[in-house]
Amino acid sequence: MKLLIVDDEKLTREGLVASINWKSLGISQVFQADDGLNGFALAKKEQPEIILCDVRMPRMDGIQMAERIEAFAPDTVIIFMSGYSDKEYLKAAIKLKAVNYVEKPLNPHEIGDSILEAKRRFQQQMRFRKNEAFLSSNTASAMALALTRPYREQKEHILALAQDLSLRFASGDSFTAYMVCLKEPEPESGRIETIRLLLEEFLSRYHLQAFYTFKHDKYHVFQIWGRNEPSQTALSDVDHFLAEQFMPSGKFLAARGETVYGISHAYQSFASAAAVMQSAFFFDCGQVILPEKTHTEISHADPSVFGKALADKDKNACVDILEQIFSCFYQKQDIFSHQAKDLYYKLFMLLQENGAKMIASSAQSPLEAPQSIMAFLEGCFTLQELHQAVVSSTETLFEKLENQNVENPTIAFIKDYISRNYSNEELSVREIGEHAFLSASYVCTYFKNETGQTLNQYLTAYRIEKAKQLLQDPRYQISDISARVGYSNGNYFSKSFKKLVGLSPSEYREKMLQ
Repeated sequence: MKLLIVDDEKLTREGLVASINWKSLGISQVFQADDGLNGFALAKKEQPEIILCDVRMPRMDGIQMAERIEAFAPDTVIIFMSGYSDKEYLKAAIKLKAVNYVEKPLNPHEIGDSILEAKRRFQQQMRFRKNEAFLSSNTASAMALALTRPYREQKEHILALAQDLSLRFASGDSFTAYMVCLKEPEPESGRIETIRLLLEEFLSRYHLQAFYTFKHDKYHVFQIWGRNEPSQTALSDVDHFLAEQFMPSGKFLAARGETVYGISHAYQSFASAAAVMQSAFFFDCGQVILPEKTHTEISHADPSVFGKALADKDKNACVDILEQIFSCFYQKQDIFSHQAKDLYYKLFMLLQENGAKMIASSAQSPLEAPQSIMAFLEGCFTLQELHQAVVSSTETLFEKLENQNVENPTIAFIKDYISRNYSNEELSVREIGEHAFLSASYVCTYFKNETGQTLNQYLTAYRIEKAKQLLQDPRYQISDISARVGYSNGNYFSKSFKKLVGLSPSEYREKMLQ
């Protein structure tokens, strides 16, 4: 704790500093001032928890100084000192709730006891403040949560909370909801509380207040409340402030709802913010998105055009098509993220299918883990993140195409045989080896060394690629497709398909035929 000694007698001040073991009393710093005016200035600068001051001083006496300090530091504990038996001063000290009144000449033991009593008083006040703030914060959070639901369902609850918070709402009160979603879970411990307190301080300059709650373990919701309509400058400043505060917590998406008037309409602002948040996927991270009315046409975003460009091995056309598709969705608010994800899933599938045909040494796509595509799509935080993954995979495919070497004639011979016999469920490594005039063990080692895949991996991948092509034709039953690609056991086919593709055959068909 900090202690300020204010006395116009230098010997008194220095005597106190030298004669008392302040550390044993829990005092870490001791400041000195020679009159009430300087004492007031030092108290404002250093914010001491305890002040030990003389009553009679030049320029400003101790009572006047204490009254002015109480205005900005009401919890600071005052101990008065005086060599005069002045009842009026004593009465004033009691009115200011001074913890003690000690007479000069000073007794170090009496001063020590007074300091300990002052510490106890200050800590008691801090506990009271903390409990009061905790209860107030919880009530304000309950209010924020209530305002995320229709007023007719929450009216009595909202009015009761308003009474607890000593608030009276008027019909002209404005409400503007903000929602923030972090890519990673909660910011570090205490960070959101710091943001909330800083926001309250920031809003005070605009005569606004904020209710905060955390909803669905995902969204930070701030309901900004004011007596009058907030200016566009004020709201813009709030946008920038929130973005700046959440920036250290990593990637985030944020949305602002429409400003509404009257407590009964506050839910509409939250609903508006929630609607904007649904479209935040199509915007860049780190900004507050505002509600807009737009109409988006996505019918021309046809993935088959991309497939044709891939089949033609036209890299420039592929890149141009991807950019056109991206522009169809970017910063649009009247579409849903699943629409974009469905389309981009088809793009990934086209990359897989065409990649196997274009890259001679592999029956798999250029993607490192095709079986995790669905998980990847679900985990994408923004359209930009999703789009960049498809662009990178496309570039990887064309890089491999440019760098591939002329295929080993023996490997080409083996692959050709597989392409003509993959539908035969009895096709075995031994049979393939005999066709290539190699033993079963050597053909496996040779194929793995030349391609990086085992023979069985290549055969399975080849069959699944053929199955994917057939699944896009609704005339074929899944059981028929299973048999056509060399699987007599339908369950084993489905299991192998899902392991490589990430979807069951029926789920894949549903996706591709949408």
